[in-house]
Amino acid sequence: MSENRQRQYFQALNLYLAAPSELRMSAFQLIGLLPGQFSHLYALSAAQLASLGMLRVTADSNPGFPCRVSLQDAEPGEELLLLPYEHQPAHSPYRAAGPIYVRVGSQQSTLPPGAIPPYVSRRQISVRAYDAHHMMVGAEVCPGEEVSEEIQRQFGNPQVSYIHLHNAKRGCFSCRVERVPAP
Repeated sequence: MSENRQRQYFQALNLYLAAPSELRMSAFQLIGLLPGQFSHLYALSAAQLASLGMLRVTADSNPGFPCRVSLQDAEPGEELLLLPYEHQPAHSPYRAAGPIYVRVGSQQSTLPPGAIPPYVSRRQISVRAYDAHHMMVGAEVCPGEEVSEEIQRQFGNPQVSYIHLHNAKRGCFSCRVERVPAP
């Protein structure tokens, strides 16, 4: 661990220890998008999708087509929609939208607390922490295998209400991360 990372770790640890017990966490959970918001799109024609700025694609590699509902990379041959998605709809200067893939017919992923799927761990990830007013209060880019540590560090700041993960190379929204309260 670099000297800068160690300093950040100890700063986060001190913030965590100073935080009220209700903000301390034993874990976090990555949340896939709800599939119902996309199901009406699956039956649309290519022309109808295009009129909405969307595209039907077929995965030709794995990784390469990360589904934001299942939090898994699609397998070659699977059909997905590539569409614009407002991942930060809050009334804030950080309101944002960007392209995402959604596998046709996918089910929402329910990962156990603390789990980091290969969908995340095999990518360079931008970790963006937001407060209750949807203002960014922390951010870091790290290898996917370090995401768990970085999420814990960000949640060590009592101001952080939630986190968004983004694929760092293309900047696309990956998923939301919520606190799992300590028992």
